[in-house]
Amino acid sequence: MSQETFAFTSSALRSLRLQRELLELEERRRALARESATRRFLPPGAGTQPVPAPARRPQRCRDPAVHNALYAGDLLRVKSIFKDESTTNLIMETVSEELVWSPELGLWVLSPRKKHTSPLRIAASRGYRDCARHLIMQGAEVDAVVGGRAALHDSVAGPHLDCARLLLAFGANPNVLSEEGLAPLHLCTDPESLPCAELLLAHGARVNLSTRDRHLTALHVAARHGLEAHVELYLRHGADPARRSREGETALNAACAGAERPEDAERYYRVAERLLAAGADPRAAGRKDHTPLHNACGNGQPRLARLLLCHGAAAAVPNCAGYTPMDCALHAVDEYRHEHPERTIALLLDHGAGPVNPKMLKFCCRCPRALEVVLNAYDRVPPAEAWAEAVPPELWQEHETFYESVLRMATQPRRLQHLARCALRRHLGARCHAAIPKLALPPALRHYLQLPPEGLIR
Repeated sequence: MSQETFAFTSSALRSLRLQRELLELEERRRALARESATRRFLPPGAGTQPVPAPARRPQRCRDPAVHNALYAGDLLRVKSIFKDESTTNLIMETVSEELVWSPELGLWVLSPRKKHTSPLRIAASRGYRDCARHLIMQGAEVDAVVGGRAALHDSVAGPHLDCARLLLAFGANPNVLSEEGLAPLHLCTDPESLPCAELLLAHGARVNLSTRDRHLTALHVAARHGLEAHVELYLRHGADPARRSREGETALNAACAGAERPEDAERYYRVAERLLAAGADPRAAGRKDHTPLHNACGNGQPRLARLLLCHGAAAAVPNCAGYTPMDCALHAVDEYRHEHPERTIALLLDHGAGPVNPKMLKFCCRCPRALEVVLNAYDRVPPAEAWAEAVPPELWQEHETFYESVLRMATQPRRLQHLARCALRRHLGARCHAAIPKLALPPALRHYLQLPPEGLIR
């Protein structure tokens, strides 16, 4: 053996091979990062779409073994299958039979439906970081939109922070749009996605970027899902609470519309608080001229309604169908009868809502306390024919004393004490909520002026 050469041990060879792989990894990462940095200096809007690749015939793969290797995250098999750019950018195709209606035949028939994705999308959607890294190293396009989405969309929707970080490190566009016009930030829809949202913003995601069709921003999405931490994050990064969707809704509209379940009331209340503190308009009318107050009342949220009214929401403004927040509250009584709907009704009356059309009484007649508060806004009880038949017999029997008192007082003059209450409340109007607690009256009388349910109409 020559003195100028020596034999490599197996460990030395392995070390050299790993070093070469690391150098190749770093070289590719830097190249992709340079492309990503270049996009950030393009004119607004130019960086939101993926750069079109040279036209080439897409190759599809239906092999279940290949699919299973990706879905199982089998790194050894993935390495043995995906060895170059032509394989890592395959279109993974699945075909499923779905029932569709055939007008020609007049019956339901099975029709094949194809679904497309990419190897990188599969790995990213399941959090297989090592598989995703191998695919990228072998030439997978990080911003390729296959089957409607890019890999970054899937990693964020997971959410899989490690995969999102890997993709962004290799130059993935944080503002890449799906075929539906969604950016990755729009897919941060649960509390666990907060680190992904922070990562996207740190890599240049545009916080006020709107979806293509509905013009929703990330703030709209976070508010609609009641994500308080996301809302705070976006506001810190310059999110505009006045930005409107295509239907005219602000993030505050979205938050109040999303507060549908009683168990979520607290977090939606905190979201609304943050938005109002940031300057959101409580009177902004959105879809069908619904204001945030319409939505809060329609969802049976008395605390949220109080917050909006305290910030200047109008209690008597109608929507495009002529319904006021009071009408929305009455429509919601039956669905939310266990959430004290009478509180919302009394709150609206204290902020200037007038007596409702007697035809609306049928919507609250199955909740005696709510019906009593509504009736106490009249100086004369309307006829009961419009609603009495809608009360179930068992409910009537349970609250017979109350319902009989209503029938007895229908169209009859109320007692003088109630008439005086009505006159004073009409005089105060929308100031009732602020003025009544300050009146120099005995506490019991002040309480009476606030229309408390007594279980009897007199």
